[in-house]
Amino acid sequence: MNPKEFLGKENERLIKEAIEGAESQTSGEIRVHIESRCKDNVLDRAAWLFKKLKMNATKERNGVLIYLSINDRKFAIIGDSGINKVVPEGFWKKIKEIMISHFSKGEFAPGIIGGIEKTGEQLKQYFPWQTDDVNELSDEISYGK
Repeated sequence: MNPKEFLGKENERLIKEAIEGAESQTSGEIRVHIESRCKDNVLDRAAWLFKKLKMNATKERNGVLIYLSINDRKFAIIGDSGINKVVPEGFWKKIKEIMISHFSKGEFAPGIIGGIEKTGEQLKQYFPWQTDDVNELSDEISYGK
């Protein structure tokens, strides 16, 4: 399946709105990247993309990448060092469980949105939005092959 067709335009819009909503309350940055295949270990691939997308270049090191490989049915969540220092142990596992509960029913957009919203709640707690905050990274979904 073509990654750009996976969600459909309406779900893309909803996911972008979820990112914008989460980021309106935090200085953190959330991105979603979707591709068809992951030939590597899913965490290694997500970490490589994290750097390629310059997620590690945020001022407070509080970027989060949600990565999906649709044909392989793999996904990962990568948080930068700033957020990993402050979120409770098991935090990423809880987000993955929320997402899996939707994915197992074929509800991919609601699963991604649930992950974004829960991530945003934690980012807001530790990195609240400030009046001088700027959106450091695109809110658009990025796609691979």
